[in-house]
Amino acid sequence: MRQILSFEVLTLSFQRFAHMNVKGDLFGGVTTAIISLPLALAFGVASGAGAEAGIWGAILVGLFAAMFGGSTSLISEPTGPMTVIMTAVLTTMVAKYPEQGAAIAFTVVMMAGAFQMLLGVLKLGKYVTLMPYSVISGFMSGIGVILIILQLAPLLGHAAPSGGVIGTISHLPELILDLHFSELFLGILTLGILFYLPEKYRRFAPPQLVALVAVTLISIALFDQDSIRRIGEIPSSLPALVLPTFSWDLLTSMLIDALVLGTLGCIDTLLTAVIADSLTRTEHDSNKELIGQGAANMISGLFGALPGAGATMGTVVNIQVGARSPLSGIIRALILMLVVFVAGSLTQPIPMAALAGIAVYVGFNILDWSFLHRAHKVSMQQTFIMYGVMLLTVFIDLIVAVGLGVFISNILVIERLSREQAKNVRAISDADDDDVPLTKQERQLLDQAHGQVLFFYLSGPMIFSVSKAISRQHTSVSQYQVMILDLSDVPMIDVTVGLALENAIKDAIDAQCAVIIYSPNTDANDKLARLGINELIPENQFANDRVSALNQALAIIDTHNEPEVTLNKAD
Repeated sequence: MRQILSFEVLTLSFQRFAHMNVKGDLFGGVTTAIISLPLALAFGVASGAGAEAGIWGAILVGLFAAMFGGSTSLISEPTGPMTVIMTAVLTTMVAKYPEQGAAIAFTVVMMAGAFQMLLGVLKLGKYVTLMPYSVISGFMSGIGVILIILQLAPLLGHAAPSGGVIGTISHLPELILDLHFSELFLGILTLGILFYLPEKYRRFAPPQLVALVAVTLISIALFDQDSIRRIGEIPSSLPALVLPTFSWDLLTSMLIDALVLGTLGCIDTLLTAVIADSLTRTEHDSNKELIGQGAANMISGLFGALPGAGATMGTVVNIQVGARSPLSGIIRALILMLVVFVAGSLTQPIPMAALAGIAVYVGFNILDWSFLHRAHKVSMQQTFIMYGVMLLTVFIDLIVAVGLGVFISNILVIERLSREQAKNVRAISDADDDDVPLTKQERQLLDQAHGQVLFFYLSGPMIFSVSKAISRQHTSVSQYQVMILDLSDVPMIDVTVGLALENAIKDAIDAQCAVIIYSPNTDANDKLARLGINELIPENQFANDRVSALNQALAIIDTHNEPEVTLNKAD
């Protein structure tokens, strides 16, 4: 059995290389490596784990996600959102356990990877992105705001203060009063290049790399080596293993952080994979992609590197230059590894302010400007949800923000569906009422009942939100001799609606009103049977069609209307 499963896995992996374009994949690998280098350094420094953690995250996540993932051209690496979460985890753990905090934080990364793999194994990948866009937009914009705020201190020439967003904002007056003009100048210069580099030059080199090289050279020319903060040399060796380290008092916190990190990585990756599918006209395997991403993040955490996810910019560029298989992701990882082993010393003079400027630029691009500009034109409710999620993400908690946003969005959707579905719960006793779609013959039969039959018609999926509408419609059942319950256009009944129908039937029986059910749909019948509704009425009162139901109702009325015959004792 294991051999069969291993063969299937290998077959699926080789299928992803079926459309390999060596030239395009090579260009894709080289180009995305150039794009990844400055971002990886910036995210590593921004997280507090160091530039080497960023670049090794780009190598390990990119390599193993490309090898074991479910997309043909996805580029995986540390991303802005993942870096923000990792920064919070690392800061919290190091503050509580100065010696073991970093190891605990990278254990959280391994746990997040295991969670992603579990989602993939359970085939839950397709459900990960089933989230209202207003929530995703608010959450991602909140992440962008956090990333910008956390880089304010490095831009002003200081190390990031403790306390995250709140800590940075509270220390902002002191940071401004004691700002280092040289580093602020380099940071602003970096942002200027990133925002205003002419389009014609962007075609030949990514603006992040141009900014990194140009600002580094200017800093060397204008400032002394020690007058500004610099990255320093990246060790040209494999990173040391970080063994999983647990703290029992922090276990709950670790689990929550792992769930947040893993879920965010899943959302980030699968949304990027959808974009890649639209560009390549292919379809990724979301479950296999989550397994690959999970394995990559577990390995990355094991080596003390940053977690990652599918990166939109790298993926789009990869496809645009002609990459069509995971070979480009593998080449990209190998090129970055070569940079570390051969040219690690070249990172030494890079100013921290330049990396802060790159991180701010990433944060600015994470903001969902497109939806922010027009959300109020689409829906005020969704606008409030988006801004609410964004503010909660920035100032309160990521889980609270997403959980509350999804909850409120679902409540609003259910309320809207309830109003629409309530229109599909109709009860008539007069054939002149056009609310129920009856044929001419059926209307004639209903006319013959002279208002003594309540024709109760339901249509569409019956979910819990319409139970009140059902209760409202059958309140006057005592005024009729027969109630026909027509479920012919109901494909699905949930438990709440089933119980509401049970109450309607019981009320009718208590009021001496006969009940006839017409329900040809198998799923609806099974639900009624499991609830025991079949036991409430005789089997012969389940009709095969509307005409039979109406004829049976007329027969019951005739029986009730027959005069009682009394015998005289004298006779």
